[in-house]
Amino acid sequence: MNKREFLRTVGGVSAGLMFGPELLAQYAHVSTATLAEDEPFWAAIRAKFKLNPEYINLENGYYCFQPEEVLEQFIGHVRRINYMGSRYFRTVKDEDKLRVRTRLAATAGCSPAELVITRNTTESLDTVIAGFDWKPGDEAVMANQDYGAMIDQFKLQARRYGMVNRFIDIPMNPKSDDEVVGVYANALTPKTRLLMICHMVNITGHVLPVRAICDMAHARGVPVMVDGAHAFAHLDFKIPDLHCDYYGASLHKWLAVPLGAGILYVKQDRIAGLWPVYGDGGVKEDDIRKFNHTGTHPVHTDLGIENAIAFHETIGIARKEARLRFLQRYWSDQLRGRPRIVLNTPDDLARSCGIANVGIEGVKPADLMKTLFEQHKIWTVAIDNAGVHGVRVTPQVYTNTAELDTFVKAIKTIAA
Repeated sequence: MNKREFLRTVGGVSAGLMFGPELLAQYAHVSTATLAEDEPFWAAIRAKFKLNPEYINLENGYYCFQPEEVLEQFIGHVRRINYMGSRYFRTVKDEDKLRVRTRLAATAGCSPAELVITRNTTESLDTVIAGFDWKPGDEAVMANQDYGAMIDQFKLQARRYGMVNRFIDIPMNPKSDDEVVGVYANALTPKTRLLMICHMVNITGHVLPVRAICDMAHARGVPVMVDGAHAFAHLDFKIPDLHCDYYGASLHKWLAVPLGAGILYVKQDRIAGLWPVYGDGGVKEDDIRKFNHTGTHPVHTDLGIENAIAFHETIGIARKEARLRFLQRYWSDQLRGRPRIVLNTPDDLARSCGIANVGIEGVKPADLMKTLFEQHKIWTVAIDNAGVHGVRVTPQVYTNTAELDTFVKAIKTIAA
């Protein structure tokens, strides 16, 4: 370990011991751009996580485990529910859930009347897709780069109702927002009843101009459903500002909520026109809760959402977004343009954040993923579809630049 790494480690340990109001006050007037590169500050946050020393985890996009304090609070919720038994469900469950939903809606920037807690993005968006009263010949537009589970749900509706799915390809390196909007606009027809888009494409990290796409689609009378699985608690935004009609996200990714929680946002004037998956005679047609007939479910996960939000807000979304973008560019800028190395993420800084995808010419993504783990102890995930061939790299707030240096060195070695 050289002197710089030693000082960085020591600074991180001491800061980690004091993470809280004192540290935050110390950095209160530091710009987000400057703070994004301050390793001792982020080492303090890293110290809040219990990390596996056997490998470097660069696959947080699937699921990010909780910081220790959130995990312990979640375990406390499990113990409380287990202790109270059915009395909890029959007395305070609904009150607790409304409180959590209200807190979550505040984070999303919408009314609690437009948001419910689901299990994940797939459940949220599949609820919307299945909720349409499809007729033969109706069309839906989506991208080949969209998440497979939602595409499968659209295909199911096509088999069942005779509706038609139309696919586009998202340009990898668009010159402007207009280019991306134009690709979607050209796919819409008078028969289009729903447009699905990603906020952040899960396999490349490409951040789409959601508001511009929504405004274009609305001008043509087409509602828009947004897959926000990787954008929520990753990018600094409020859902209503996107002008979308439906939004779904998973909370176990970038918010680090215990497994089994997601959100479904439905704009108030769209609720009544969407069929629920499960019948519930006790909820009115224009009540968002009609999409949330969960029965007896693991409510302790819902309670853990509050604790994860508290940790998230302690850092601050602007700081978090800046750090994640810095981490991605830290490693991708070192690899972009090098022989045999292919970056499957836009060059434009504004079109990505924490997620990026890298491949090596002549190396299958599955083999690259295997080599990274077996020879370099780095965990990633292989992506080999929809024109994207490489490994997806998803750091988190606990990731440090030393780990990314190891990753960069590994990619260069394999490429050589």
